[in-house]
Amino acid sequence: MKLPKVKLPHTLVLIYIMVVLTVVATWIIPSGKYQRVQKDGRVMPVAGTFRYVEGRPQGLGALFVSPAKGFMDAAAIIIVVFIVGGAFAVIQKTGAVSAFISALAFKFGRSRALRAFLIPVTMIVFSLGGAVFGMCEETMPFILVFVPLALSLGYDSLVGVAIPFLGAAAGFAGAFFNPFTVGIAQGIVGLPLYSGLGYRLIVWAIGTAIVVVFVMRYAARVHKDPKISPVYEEDLERKKKLMANGPAGDVVEVKPVHRRVLGLFLAGMALLVFGILRYKWYMTEIAGLFLAIGILAGLVGRLKSEEIARGFVDGAKDMMNAALIIGCTRALLVVATDGKILDTILQAMAGPISQVHPIVSSQLMFLSQCVINFFVHSGTAQAALTMPIMAPLGDLVGITRQTTVYAFQLAEYINPVLPTSGVTMGVLGLAQLRWEKWAKWLLPLLAAWVLFGLLSLIPPVLLHWGPI
Repeated sequence: MKLPKVKLPHTLVLIYIMVVLTVVATWIIPSGKYQRVQKDGRVMPVAGTFRYVEGRPQGLGALFVSPAKGFMDAAAIIIVVFIVGGAFAVIQKTGAVSAFISALAFKFGRSRALRAFLIPVTMIVFSLGGAVFGMCEETMPFILVFVPLALSLGYDSLVGVAIPFLGAAAGFAGAFFNPFTVGIAQGIVGLPLYSGLGYRLIVWAIGTAIVVVFVMRYAARVHKDPKISPVYEEDLERKKKLMANGPAGDVVEVKPVHRRVLGLFLAGMALLVFGILRYKWYMTEIAGLFLAIGILAGLVGRLKSEEIARGFVDGAKDMMNAALIIGCTRALLVVATDGKILDTILQAMAGPISQVHPIVSSQLMFLSQCVINFFVHSGTAQAALTMPIMAPLGDLVGITRQTTVYAFQLAEYINPVLPTSGVTMGVLGLAQLRWEKWAKWLLPLLAAWVLFGLLSLIPPVLLHWGPI
């Protein structure tokens, strides 16, 4: 039986409802306050110093003023989001990324000697895309390339979807440079941007290896016995159409101009790492670097000035939803802070969590972020929504802010199964796969990723993982 489609209100509607509820809460929840101290450049609450104070209920005006204050508070983050989005749109407009991935897939797919490397190599490439620049929606066009390619090689459409979609998902969750999750979350909690790189790289590699092994094992089994595929009957029809239409496509040529754009991008990423490590670059410098990368990529990619400008505007326009969400989620913090109920909420949450070992506390944070993902599946929105609460909560129960950010980030592993995710349902729609079949097939990988996420939080807690 086909499950009914789950449809939630727009994320902005959900968040504004939460703003309304927070205003109401300032009339119900007693006001309270922790003493705070400055440590490592961050203002942190001191455990055991909570006391109740005179209340300050918020009025009707807070419903409209708080979002404006939220935008002003989050201005630096929003500017970075616009500029990074614009820069990547220009890079993609040059065709370099699409040409490289498509050419790689067809070259490996059509060479018998290289065929065994098709799945691991292409999935690692997509994972790097997710880890470095938050590749997510960008995987959708590749579904139309990899599904027929997988079928022509004797696999099924699940493998064709998994290569780009799950590859990018592994990188997105285990990201080390993703500006829309790692960068935003670290900026909100006051950590040096892209700090903790060493451990993030290790977890990214293992998380990617898990999905690569999962897909390769399944691909080998379905190649040997196609009838074990949950979509065997549907794929028979797809193969008939594929044979009728001829080959899946021609080899895509990676032109010299594409290589120059890709080289420029890699050089820009190297400069980003150097600037952060050597000169402690922050939001302003990183925004400036991405602006330079976008402009230079357009020039090197032989785009006209009009095309560069339009590409940048289109990319920034695509970030408008994220920017509005960041501003509105900041309004929650504004209302809770002005109404003096934020510390009361922290006290209520810290009590039960502090009764367990910090390792379990971090894992509870991870599981709570997984639940929140069902409703707010944008990494940027979730960072803006949860980090202002989770970071000080971690301070109170003895969890470093680096670990708190990681608990949020690793929860992205569950996104590929969420029926509320527009990207997930869009990908399945392009591949003509039913969600319930996809979810059932994905369940073992999902369980492995969740377990891996829980285990990955143990070393940071034991080692008191800090900003280095």
